[in-house]
This record gives sequence, C-alpha cells and structure tokens, in this order.
Amino acid sequence: MTINFKDALGVHADALQLRAERTRVLASNIANESTPGYTARDIDFAQALQERIDQEAGEPTLSEDGPLYRVPFHPSADGNSVEIGVEQAAFSQNASDFQTSLTFINMKLRGLAKAIDGQ
Repeated sequence: MTINFKDALGVHADALQLRAERTRVLASNIANESTPGYTARDIDFAQALQERIDQEAGEPTLSEDGPLYRVPFHPSADGNSVEIGVEQAAFSQNASDFQTSLTFINMKLRGLAKAIDGQ
C-alpha cells in the first residue's frame, strides 16, 4: 500500500507553496522601495488557495491573474506605490502564516510516521 502525500497533507501543501510565492512578491516590493515608478504587488491568498482547490477538484477557475497591484494609502510623487510599513507588516504576517502551515505539515507527517511504525 502506498501513501499519497498529496491526499495525506491536504490543503497544507498548497498553502505552503502559495505562502512561499507571496513571500517572493512581498520581498520584491521591499527591495524596490526606492525604484521610481515601481508598483507594489500582492497575492490574494484566500482567492489563490480556492482556485488551487477548485483546479484539483476539476472545477473551472475564474481567473489566473497572478499577483494583484496594491493601491497605496499615500501615493508618492515618483509613482512608486511601495509603502514600507505596509509591506513589512504583510511580510511579517505571511512569515507567521508560513510557519503555521509548516507546523501543520510537520504534525501530519509525524502522525503518518507513527501510523507506519504501528503506534
């Protein structure tokens, strides 16, 4: 009998992958804080995760737009829409959520290991 890790880990593997993708987008925003004309982007995590779930279930998805553009609270004169405080807060929250997803995966894998060992 083989173990299908996709089924065993459930949505957590997709969540971890999306969190990593969002980390790259947010890090790019932070790195381009001083780039004139740079437009900050972000990923709607809930929408992206739902699209992945629907896709795996064979249901049609509404959009595959990718990262969305962020509307700044205080636009800058050089056209850069990165607000460092907003980006740092989003990055920090995403890092925390990434760790949570990783913890869930770790718990699932420990449970599988115990089941394999017969405990």
